Amino acid sequence: MTGKIRQMQEFFGLRVTGQLDSRTLDEMKKPRCGVPDIGEFRTARALNRWPKKDLTYSIQNYTPDMDPADIEDAIERAWKVWSDVTPLTFTQTSADSADILISFVARYHRSNPYDRGFDGYGGELAHAFFPAYGGDAHFDEDENWSKDLKGTNLFLVAAHEFGHTLGLGHSDTWGSLMYPIYVPSHPQNFRLHEEDIYRIQSLYGPPEYNDDDDDDNDDDTRESKFPTNSPAEESTPDMCDPHLSFDAVATFRGETLFFKDSFMWRTNPQRRNIEKGPISAFWPALKGGIEAAYELEDKDILFLFKGQKYWATQANIIRPGYPKNIHALGFPKTVKKIDAALFNKDTKRTLFFSGDEYWSYDETKMSMENGYPRKISSDFPGIPSTVDAALQHNGHFYLFSGSKQYKFDSKQKRFTGVQKSNSWFGCR
Repeated sequence: MTGKIRQMQEFFGLRVTGQLDSRTLDEMKKPRCGVPDIGEFRTARALNRWPKKDLTYSIQNYTPDMDPADIEDAIERAWKVWSDVTPLTFTQTSADSADILISFVARYHRSNPYDRGFDGYGGELAHAFFPAYGGDAHFDEDENWSKDLKGTNLFLVAAHEFGHTLGLGHSDTWGSLMYPIYVPSHPQNFRLHEEDIYRIQSLYGPPEYNDDDDDDNDDDTRESKFPTNSPAEESTPDMCDPHLSFDAVATFRGETLFFKDSFMWRTNPQRRNIEKGPISAFWPALKGGIEAAYELEDKDILFLFKGQKYWATQANIIRPGYPKNIHALGFPKTVKKIDAALFNKDTKRTLFFSGDEYWSYDETKMSMENGYPRKISSDFPGIPSTVDAALQHNGHFYLFSGSKQYKFDSKQKRFTGVQKSNSWFGCR
């Protein structure tokens, strides 16, 4: 059991202890897919691919939670998520001989030797079987299914489950459709993550196009019509560019996030690889341009600042009531934006940097402290007068200005070193 707990903690990017601590229990309680992250569903990867491109599906029954037409629409759109990026086609039929059977069932319903049944409302929402196990998809009837966010959104869950039906296992990438935890977000804002696209195309390849549709273009020069739904690769900042600067830096759930234009890098001390992706893949309402960010770890909240507005998020869910105006925090009207922010875990104060001044906000009293703003140069001598991004890490402040970061000992009140901003990526 300790080994399985450690595997789960590593998968979700939690602190690996092998113990059922509060953060691990919280993660286990979240609504999620019922397909195991570890175990038997990963053992037959070579078999988990359909041998044909034209697949049929049949909806065996309908939940009373939704109008049948809305159910069929959600299922059809969920299949389209995958047909848009592969050569696969999906056709609905009423025949029981369809390749994939879709049904709403409750509790124990062992229609497959690998079926474990459902656990009632909450918890496991649905599960699906890999091609090697039949490909069928089951949705827990005890959930409150909906076409919007008033209940559990059928489209979002179905799109995830159909990824399993086509042969994909779970992903540990936050923001990926195949991430096992259900994250409610408006269906109209849905965009398939680049990792999901890469993984499904590794099984089936990209979409096929009829050359007759593009006779005027030479095959060698024709641009791909593949709908990646992501910014062009050539516009991606080079993470080892010696002149790279960051718009904002923040910790979040044990990781560190680095924001630049419309992109974001994520580093995790338990993983070697550095993940990169568009900010909109995690927060569809935010296309980029994040100017400051900081985390309140105890509340599991990440605050994001852009212009005179700021958002409070949990995972990629924006909390109700946001965005709010920065002046609600106590800034004077002369402050038009926040350049950087960091939360000091020792004092429970958040430092906000704007222009050549900074403020101290008491998170306990939820008010600005008296005696501020103060000049940055007065309390942080030796650095440029403006700060682009800020972070507290292992008891030190890291203040980013241009392509350099300044390490500051918050207890000794002195700087202890200067490095390139992207040294966090192992760049020299």
